[in-house]
Amino acid sequence: MYSKKFERFILGVCTRCLTSAVNGTTTSARTAVSWTSVRKHHKQFLERRSQNGFAVVRIRHASKTTVDPNEVKRFRLLATKWWNEQGDFAALHSMNDLRVPFIRDNLLNAHGGRQPGKPLAGLRILDVGCGGGLLTEPLGRLGADVLGIDPVADSIGTAEVHAWHDPDLRGNVRYRAITLEELSEKGGKGAGQFDAVVASEVVEHLADLETFTLCCNQVLKPGGSLFITTINKTQLSYALAIVAAEEVLRIVPSGTHDWDKFVSPVDLERLLESNGFHVESIRGMLYNPLSRAWSWTETTSINYALHAVKLEEEPNPDEDDPEDPTVIVAQAKARRWYN
Repeated sequence: MYSKKFERFILGVCTRCLTSAVNGTTTSARTAVSWTSVRKHHKQFLERRSQNGFAVVRIRHASKTTVDPNEVKRFRLLATKWWNEQGDFAALHSMNDLRVPFIRDNLLNAHGGRQPGKPLAGLRILDVGCGGGLLTEPLGRLGADVLGIDPVADSIGTAEVHAWHDPDLRGNVRYRAITLEELSEKGGKGAGQFDAVVASEVVEHLADLETFTLCCNQVLKPGGSLFITTINKTQLSYALAIVAAEEVLRIVPSGTHDWDKFVSPVDLERLLESNGFHVESIRGMLYNPLSRAWSWTETTSINYALHAVKLEEEPNPDEDDPEDPTVIVAQAKARRWYN
């Protein structure tokens, strides 16, 4: 009930704001922006991108890298602003009220409590696209051994400086300026090392979701958890996450998001389950710009959180099972033969 009322409220706000925020014209603030006009603007937006040679695809793949150079440039300019709780990343700071318990509780269900006050002690977590460490730090305070990675070296520098001021984090939190695919290279130190991978508000900025999924599978232990928060690809998400959040309410800087990169829960689940994961849960999230707080909601039409688990590796039928009685007998005969 609350979420539906709030969605209607936000759309009402859009209808009372400058039409220039939607279609670039210079009409008065009293001019209404109807839902129809938002859809019309969205259609024009897609047509312009198509004319400029950009293909609209459902799942991004084939680039073989998760890094989009344009995204790196954009976040490099914001690298010093991560820990301003009233600034460009205010919504991410408040999102911790939902995403930290979401990660904690699902990991506790899987692994059980480890230590009073440090429930995630003994678990290794990889925070992909960690930025300035907004999520890395609270996971470290819960006792987990957390590695935050990001391709933007300036953001990693900000994260390291901020963490250095908290003695409780020095044994639990580390950072590296590295890409996910570099960390997950076969034979690398990251392969099969983590109990959980977190990618919060990251996948909508990646160049290749297929590579991202494969790399997450590579670095996780069998049975390990993958946590994702992102934005659905709907007309409502375009109206609220881009038009309202970026152009009208200025919750995030203009140009932060590209609707073409949004992915629906259905498509994300299909991608994950075709690459060795089982999706355990998907929950809708809603941001209230008045209270600057997030809440869970029944709808996933705007933001959502997803928890998936890497499937246990099945035994190779071509390999001998040491527990198989026939194998034990064969091995015993071989020992007698060679002795």
